[in-house]
Amino acid sequence: MHLQALEQARELALNDAWLAAGFVRNLVWDRLHGYARATPVNDIDLVYFNPEDCTAQNDERLEQRLRARSPDLPWSVKNQARMHERHGHRPYTSSAQAMSYWVEVETAIGARMNADGQIELNAPLGLDALFSFSITPNPRHAIPAVFAQRVRDKGWLTLWPKLEVQEIR
Repeated sequence: MHLQALEQARELALNDAWLAAGFVRNLVWDRLHGYARATPVNDIDLVYFNPEDCTAQNDERLEQRLRARSPDLPWSVKNQARMHERHGHRPYTSSAQAMSYWVEVETAIGARMNADGQIELNAPLGLDALFSFSITPNPRHAIPAVFAQRVRDKGWLTLWPKLEVQEIR
């Protein structure tokens, strides 16, 4: 599923596009916990950056294209050029900058397959937290209630019991 999703995202040839959040984070947490099989993902977050067409309708068209090719994959496509509006931030300049405001440090990561078939990572907040069995609130997001709600709602501590919730630094 992961390679298939990476290949299909690459075929769209979107600007600054990454399969992000749980797509990468969950796979790492599964490996850290020694799971032989991947934990199912709720959605596959494809983020990209296109300030020329920031409409939600364009994202929906892209999701439809992906679902037509892989109806079994739960695609979610979001142009990060408009996501600043949701959070009251100044406009972002890239997918990496948008990810740098996501709720958890471990979630702010993306992967893509380049033209040579190599996997590239985009981790604007680094990789250390992702590999340290932690769930860390992002100080740039800085809304503790949102962080706490996500930890509860997503059931991360049940799915990956070795994880520890960190405090805002």
